Amino acid sequence: MACVPKDEKLPIFGQREVEGTDTVYHTIAPFRFVDQDSSDITNETFRDKIYVADFFFTTCRTICPIMKTQMLRVYEATREMPDVLILSHTIDPEYDTVALLHDFAQRLGVESKRWHFVTGVKDSIYKIAQTSYFATAMEDKTEPEGFIHSGAFLLIDKKQRIRGKYDGTKEEDVNRLIVDIKRLRRESEN
Repeated sequence: MACVPKDEKLPIFGQREVEGTDTVYHTIAPFRFVDQDSSDITNETFRDKIYVADFFFTTCRTICPIMKTQMLRVYEATREMPDVLILSHTIDPEYDTVALLHDFAQRLGVESKRWHFVTGVKDSIYKIAQTSYFATAMEDKTEPEGFIHSGAFLLIDKKQRIRGKYDGTKEEDVNRLIVDIKRLRRESEN
């Protein structure tokens, strides 16, 4: 049985290119959305922060309630970590208005400075899901609720690179995410 070093670095997801002697890794593309407090949320919001991203919609009756329960666990576990934020993108921006997202966040009892629920142009949300986060998020009229999306929680480092992907509907995967957030914080201290 092989021993794995406790602080082994997490992998970096996505394509990488070599430019001269440097390796350039995939990063989250520039974005601009609006959160539950009508604040503009961009990549700058997450400068020098670790964050967990996901995609949901407030009227979802299948996996979203499970995902939000699990993300609340992440929120509580990172309460004393000011460098860790959460970013939840609605995939139904026509229904999920700023006011509705504000009410949704209040019902969850979360602080907007730590957990941003964002809305924006539908095509921009779907594009960033697929091309930056490698997640599924789209309209699908054949689905009972009209949308299809993954239940993935994505761990993003302070350089805006994907460092982990977890099933947000499975407690054991979310337990691993919480441990990996701590590992990533230690890694970024070095």
